[in-house]
Amino acid sequence: MPDSVERELLAALVQLAETVRTLAAASPKPGLLPLFEQIDRLASQLPRGTDPVLLHYLHKKSYEKARLFLQGREAENQAGNCRHL
Repeated sequence: MPDSVERELLAALVQLAETVRTLAAASPKPGLLPLFEQIDRLASQLPRGTDPVLLHYLHKKSYEKARLFLQGREAENQAGNCRHL
């Protein structure tokens, strides 16, 4: 079970994905900056020993990959330009 920061981070990543999914039809358009700031703040609070793969995704702003990782769906991630999933 992920710790509380990881749970909050996952919730923020899911909210971001949902917001982006509905962006085209939304009126007025929601601001994404607060979500990005929340994700960055939570990422900075992750404890020592956090999986380096998750840290890599967050550092590279690969939020969909980070979300899939936290959901236990790492196998769905595709290799990126950095040759890392």
